[in-house]
This record gives sequence, structure tokens and C-alpha cells, in this order.
Amino acid sequence: MGWFTAAVGEPAQPVKEAAFREAYGQTIDADEDQWRKLSGDAQRDLPTLTQLRMQKIAHYLWEQNVLANRLIELPVAFLLAEGVKLTCDDEDNQAQLDRFWLDPINDMDLKLPKKARELAMFGEQCYPAFVNEHDGMVRIGYLDPQLIATVVMDPDNPEQPIGVVTVKDKSGRARRYRTIINGDEVVFTERTRKIREGFDGGDAFFYRVNDLSSGTRGRSDLLAPADWLDAYDQFMFGEIDRQVIMRAFIWDVTLKNATADQVKARAREISAPKPASVRVHNDSETWSAEAPDLKSYDSTAAARLFRNHVLGGATMPEHWYGGGGDVNRAAASEMEAPTLKIYTMRQKVLKHMLQSIGRYVLLKYAEKNGKKADFGKKEWQVQAVFPELSEKDLFKQTSALQQVAAAAGIALSNRLITRKFALQLITAVAVKLGVEVDADQELKDAEAEAEKRREQDGFTTPPAGEGDPGVNAAMQEALDLIQGFRAKAEENMRDVERLRESTLHEAGGGRFTEAVGELLERHAELNTRMVEALAGRFEKSQQQFLDALAQRRESKKTITLPDGRQFVLTEGVKP
Repeated sequence: MGWFTAAVGEPAQPVKEAAFREAYGQTIDADEDQWRKLSGDAQRDLPTLTQLRMQKIAHYLWEQNVLANRLIELPVAFLLAEGVKLTCDDEDNQAQLDRFWLDPINDMDLKLPKKARELAMFGEQCYPAFVNEHDGMVRIGYLDPQLIATVVMDPDNPEQPIGVVTVKDKSGRARRYRTIINGDEVVFTERTRKIREGFDGGDAFFYRVNDLSSGTRGRSDLLAPADWLDAYDQFMFGEIDRQVIMRAFIWDVTLKNATADQVKARAREISAPKPASVRVHNDSETWSAEAPDLKSYDSTAAARLFRNHVLGGATMPEHWYGGGGDVNRAAASEMEAPTLKIYTMRQKVLKHMLQSIGRYVLLKYAEKNGKKADFGKKEWQVQAVFPELSEKDLFKQTSALQQVAAAAGIALSNRLITRKFALQLITAVAVKLGVEVDADQELKDAEAEAEKRREQDGFTTPPAGEGDPGVNAAMQEALDLIQGFRAKAEENMRDVERLRESTLHEAGGGRFTEAVGELLERHAELNTRMVEALAGRFEKSQQQFLDALAQRRESKKTITLPDGRQFVLTEGVKP
């Protein structure tokens, strides 16, 4: 008989015995698809639900939390407060950029701060592009990040997004946008091109921040500090409740030698006095105001600790959020540097976004008007001009420019450096003032102007002769200028000497005053030498000019200078 018997009412049937063999295989857990290997998965994105929740929390914090709002709004103000514009060297291309920028639908002056704000808040932005079929005019729309279901990456280059798929609408349809690259499709492999052909929803710009190379979605600037921002908010509300309690008080009434019934009777008839009212009682009744003693602590230090933890994570100095602390002006200036570096990085992202959009505008305009857009040429290059992130110390910058220019001039006159290197030194300082200079081009332009000036200054007629009023007046003016400068230097020297003599006799003057006098004396001596050198150089140039003029003349004439010197010239052909 085998192990099993037939059902009740049926005759028993023998069961054949057979060898039991264990099937080879692997047990798969029901939630296996929800796990990933720690070392074998390169997925860098947040889960979809977490991505959506991050965006909702970021929006809530920006709207309700004053510190979170400041972390978003302050960088936007630094980046865009004075306005931004797109520029191009070509007039026709510039007109197209202006047309796009000022279009009533695009309205970039109004909408750009919103785009920068939401880029920081949500970590990504998607702008569908619409092109006019007749003239190539471009308008851009907006796709809310919460409507993005998937960002498709290039299978041969996981760093490059090639398409954006939206969530399904009420009718179950999803739009598939092809990301704009401002280039030919040949930059992709054949497999990638076939994938992009399936994105029939139109073209769209897609930008991300706080992302990784192998990730597909961006992250909010408020993702990391979100919990701390909420904790700081709760702490501040707790402090408000605490202060309300601290301001509460009760009237404590003591009845001397009163029985329990007398106390109860007095309690029924007693009431708290109103402000400015009169209260009368005998010496058997004592009134006192009792306030709660919560053993207060320094809540300011705790608030500062929490606040600075958030501000430090956002690279924002404390005094930018109303907390002065121990910061003085010099320290505050130094503390701004890391913050401005972070803002500069974000500015480069926005600059890339706008320049990419600008190139797309010119590309579509060129396609519709039979032109060839070549972004390697200067007339097709688009620049996004942003305001300065911080006000420059013009006094320091201009002083540095003056000193560098003087040093470069001295080194150039002594033949220690070339004119090109001297101009590069001056250019390096000029850049600090926001002036972009091409040293090579500037040198060429200066030489061209100098040559043109030499041609314009050439004599077409010989001088009027001896004692020419124009020549004499010009030379006399130059000599008077040099003599006046020398006289001023000598006067300064006398003032310095009088100052030193007077201060040396005063109590407490000491060596310091004497050292200052010596320094000023050396400075005055240097000025005197410089004036003498200038005078000598003028005389030498004057002689060279007259000699050269004499060689270009045929008939001899005599010119008498204001100082009495005479030069013999020859009258000849026109230069």
C-alpha cells in the first residue's frame, strides 16, 4: 500500500513508488524587483515618489519658511536684480535676439527670475520650443517638473539626455519631447538617432542642477537642509509659545488666620482687579503677582546654532540673514568670497542656458532665411551679459591700474619689457573693473591710430619762419608745464622739511615722525628726478624733431626758440 489512499467510498488504489528528485533552481523573493545591488547598480536618481515629494516639500518650504525662502531668493537677486541681456556682434542677429527677448509671450525680463527661482527650487527645468514656420520666430513654453515622468538618456552616452517623457493626461496620453542640442543629429550614434525619432511631441530645452553625470533628474537646493529648516521653524514657534507663557502671571492672595470656609467664601467673591482700579483690604489679606519661573536659558545661542548650521550648508554668511555676530566690515568682506564663488557657478549655469536658447533662436532664423549659422564665427556667437555679483571697490581697482600703468611705462621706457607685455599687464587690471580687453587687438589699434596721427600731424607747408608764433607758443607751454611741475615738487620738499622740523620738537614725535619725513623726502626726490628726466627727454625729442624737419627742407631758414636757441632749417618739398 502506498502513502495515499482513495477518497472515502472509493476502492483503494495502489500508488507507484518513484524516486524523489529535487529540482535545480533559485528562490526569487516577491520583492526582488525592488532591490538593487550595492556595488552593481549605477542608478543615481531619487525614486520617482521621492522626487515628487522633494519638489512638493521644496515648494512648501519656499512658501512658508522664511529662512528657506531667503536661501532661494537671495541668489536670484544677486544674479538677476539688474537685468540680463543677450548680445551678438552682428546687427541682424542682435535684432533677432532682441525680438525673441521682448516678445510678449516670451517676456524674458519678467519670466527669467521665475525660471531661475524654480531651477533652484525643483532642481530642473523643461521649456518646450515652438517655431514659426514662416519666419523662424521662436517662443518657449514651460513644463512643470512634476509632469516629467522620465528623462531618457543616450544609451551610448549616459551623461546626455535625449528626450523627456511626461506623465499621462486624463485621456492616457503622454508627450515625448526631444531635447535640443543645437547641432546636427549626426553627433549621435545610429541607435540613438532611431530612439530620438520616436519623440514626436516636439523639441524642448531640459536643464538640471545638483545632478550627477550618471543621473537623469536634478535635485532641489533645499533637499539637504529641508529637515533642518523645518526644525528651525519649530524651534522658533516654540520660543514664541515660551515667551507667551513667560508673560503670564496670577494674583496670589494670602488670608491670615482664615479658616477653610472663610477662604472658600473669599474666593467666591474676589475678582482680579482691572488696570488702574482701586483695591482695598486690611492687613489680614496680602496680594502678590506670581510669574512662572522656567529657569530661562540663552535661547539666542541655540537659535544661532541652528540657523548657522543651515546657512553654512548653503554657503551664506550669517550677517546676510540679519545676524551680525562679531563680524566687522573687513571680516564681512572676506566672508563673502565663498558665497560669491557658489553664486558664480550658478551664474555660469544660467548663462549656458540663455546662450543655448539664443543659439537656437539664431539657428531657426537662419534655417528659414537661407543662411548658414556658424557658431564658430564671432558674428554668430551669443553672449549672456549678467550684472556684477558684487560692487567693486573702484578706489582700490583704479589705484592698482594707475600703479601698474606707471610701472609698465617705466619698464617699457627702460626697454625691460615689450609693448605687448606692458599692455597685457594693464589689461589684467582693467579686467577687474569689468572691461574686457584683447591685448593683441588693442595694440594693433593703437599702432594704427599712432600711424594715422603721424600722417595727420605732418607739415604741408614750411613754418612761417623765425619766431613762428604757433611753434613758440607750443614749446613755451610745454616748458612752462615742466617748470611748474618742478616748482611744485620743490614746494612740497620745503613743506615736508618744515613738517619734519616742527614734529621732531614735539613730545612723542620720535623716530616715527622722522621716518615719515624721510620717506616723504625720498618721494619728493624721486619726483624731482622724474621731472628732470622728462625735461631732458623733451629737449632731446625737440632736437630730433627739428633735425628731421631740417633734412626735409631745401632753403635755409632760422627758428629762434623761447629760450634763445636758434636752429637753421632748409625749406623744401612737402612731406
